[in-house]
Amino acid sequence: MNNSEIERISEETIDKYRKYVNPGMAAILGFSGFAVPEDSAEGCYITDISGRKFLDCVGGYGAFSLGHRNPDVVAAVKAQLDKEALKSHFFMSTELADACEALASVLPGDICYSFLCNSGTEAVEGALKCARIHTGRSEYVGAINGFHGKSYGSLSVSGREVYKAPFNPLLESTKHVPFGDAAAMEAAVSENTAAVILELVQGEAGVNVADGDYFRKVREICDKKGALLIFDEVRTAFGRTGKMFASEHYGVQPDIVTMAKALGGGVMPVGAFSAGPEIWNSMFGRNPYLHSTTFGGNPLACAAVIAAIETTKKLGVVERSAKLGKTLLENLKGLQDKYPQVIKDVRGLGLLAGVEFVHEDYASMTIACCGKRDLLVAYSLNNPKVIRVEPPLIIEESELDTAVKIIYEAVGEAVEMLGLPE
Repeated sequence: MNNSEIERISEETIDKYRKYVNPGMAAILGFSGFAVPEDSAEGCYITDISGRKFLDCVGGYGAFSLGHRNPDVVAAVKAQLDKEALKSHFFMSTELADACEALASVLPGDICYSFLCNSGTEAVEGALKCARIHTGRSEYVGAINGFHGKSYGSLSVSGREVYKAPFNPLLESTKHVPFGDAAAMEAAVSENTAAVILELVQGEAGVNVADGDYFRKVREICDKKGALLIFDEVRTAFGRTGKMFASEHYGVQPDIVTMAKALGGGVMPVGAFSAGPEIWNSMFGRNPYLHSTTFGGNPLACAAVIAAIETTKKLGVVERSAKLGKTLLENLKGLQDKYPQVIKDVRGLGLLAGVEFVHEDYASMTIACCGKRDLLVAYSLNNPKVIRVEPPLIIEESELDTAVKIIYEAVGEAVEMLGLPE
């Protein structure tokens, strides 16, 4: 494709974004230097229509744990497409039964029932309904800067006002406390609390990792007050943190768990919420259609779920994430040692790492400078001072070394352009 053709397609796409999609997004992507549309993706790389190849350390915000277009997941979905794509909703579905069985084989503790939907926010909505009907209570407690989605209920329990204020009033019986503060949590949870909902690692808040004892204390608080504990593992499930589920790091069993992103193997959009028999019976025992979905748990999605779980085990990506995550964190802490005036903190778990700068200008400039060098790293929605490094779990150690080298160069360029803070 010649330059004039690339320019024409890029300008047409931006114009259509302005007219039909999202004018603000068109302006942001154009300004950020990502106006040339992506064309294809494979493994750890995304290629735009000009043929330029980017090492992807955004990883679909966790969706591409198995990389782009994992061949085993693609093959499973293609094979299912030749049989049936969507459910009739009249017959039982072998594919749905098999997918939920596969999930039960890896879910923590005695959690064995799953409801498949289309996204993480849908999974959270289902979990909130589960908690309400099981307890008969109306109140929820979440964490400040927590992120659980942008639908009505999931936004209500999320913890950043900039996304909530334009839609108030949301669910009124919600409280938010500082993440990692067990005393504040104990004060907030009451006899009216249906559930506490927490991420194991606050992703959009900037990869916040709680002290090891925090979740055990929250579990005890919930048990004492009769509230349920929901773990939002939409980002962290299926190996991202070096365990199949991040809750395994803390030895704490949730009552309900939500997941999405990596669940579809990077090929299909799939979400799920899961619980044990007692809670499931509260939700579906008297009326199995109390919560339902047209497209959730469709045969294509189920094929992707089964293949994703099998491939996650076969490739050993959980163990890879634990091993490479330690290397990544050590190397990024070296970056902090080199630029202590600019980098406030480096933290992470598995292949989910955050670099917190003293000011968001350094973060945004570093992201842009990485982009110039064909590396994609993530912006943190609830904390723009933090860039996230969240590569596919199949990334090779040499590729991860390349990513770190580029981040070092990008931070150096950002410092050169912005200067050191006074």
